[in-house]
Amino acid sequence: MAEHHSNKITDDWDPQKSISISVFFPCYNEESNVANTVRNTLDVLENLKVDFEVIIVDDGSRDDTAKIAGEIAAQNNRVIVVHHPTNLGYGAALQSGFKAAKKELVFYTDGDGQFDIKEMPPLLPFMEKFDIVSCYRLNRQDPLVRKINGWAWTKLVCLVFGMKIRDIDCAFKLFKTKIFENLELSSTGALIDAEILARAVRKGYSITQKGVHHYPRTAGAQTGANLKVILRAFKELFKLRRKIRHS
Repeated sequence: MAEHHSNKITDDWDPQKSISISVFFPCYNEESNVANTVRNTLDVLENLKVDFEVIIVDDGSRDDTAKIAGEIAAQNNRVIVVHHPTNLGYGAALQSGFKAAKKELVFYTDGDGQFDIKEMPPLLPFMEKFDIVSCYRLNRQDPLVRKINGWAWTKLVCLVFGMKIRDIDCAFKLFKTKIFENLELSSTGALIDAEILARAVRKGYSITQKGVHHYPRTAGAQTGANLKVILRAFKELFKLRRKIRHS
C-alpha cells in the first residue's frame, strides 16, 4: 500500500548516478548497542561504494553512549556526533539528525539494533519515483501491549490526517533530504514520525512503503512505551492537526 500524490512532480532520479546518503541514529542510553550498530552500518555503506556520512545523535545519554560515539568518530572521519547536553526527546533527536544531514538522501533507524541495516540498500531504487520510503515492521518483536498500542496509534493518526500508512512509528525510513527544507517540524517527542508524514502528505510529497524485519532488543531499555510519553503524544496530536490545517 502506498500513499502517492500525482500533483507532486518528483524530480527524476537517475539510478546510475552516484548515490549520496546520510545515515543517522538517535541514541539515548545505548552504550551496549551503538558501537555494533555503527560498525554494521559502515560495513554496508563501504560495500555499496557510495558517498556517505554516518551521524550519531546522542540525546543527552546518562551512560557512556556519548563517550563511545566520540571514540568512533575520532577513528573515522565519516562519522559525526551531534550531542544534546540534556535529554530533549526523540523528536528533537530526529530533528537534529535531519538538520545535520548534508547528503542528497537521508536515512534513519534507531541505535538499539532492532533493525538490520542490510535491508536499507534495497530501498534506494524507490527514490527514482518517490520522495519517502516509510517502512513497516514484519512480525514486530515487542511485547503484546506495545504492539497493540502501536497498531491503535497508527490507525488514529491515519484517521486524523487522512493517510494510509501501515506503521507510523517504524524507525526505518528513507527521504530525499531536500524535503526537510519545506517542512517546519515542531514535535520534540513521540509525535515526530506522525508530524513528518502528515506534513509531507500535505505538501504533496510521494510516499511508498516496504516491509522490513524487526528483531528483539538484546540490550538497553525501551522508552517509547512510557505512559507519560503516550499521553503527551495524544494531546499533541490534535494540536498538530490544527496547526497543519492552518498552515
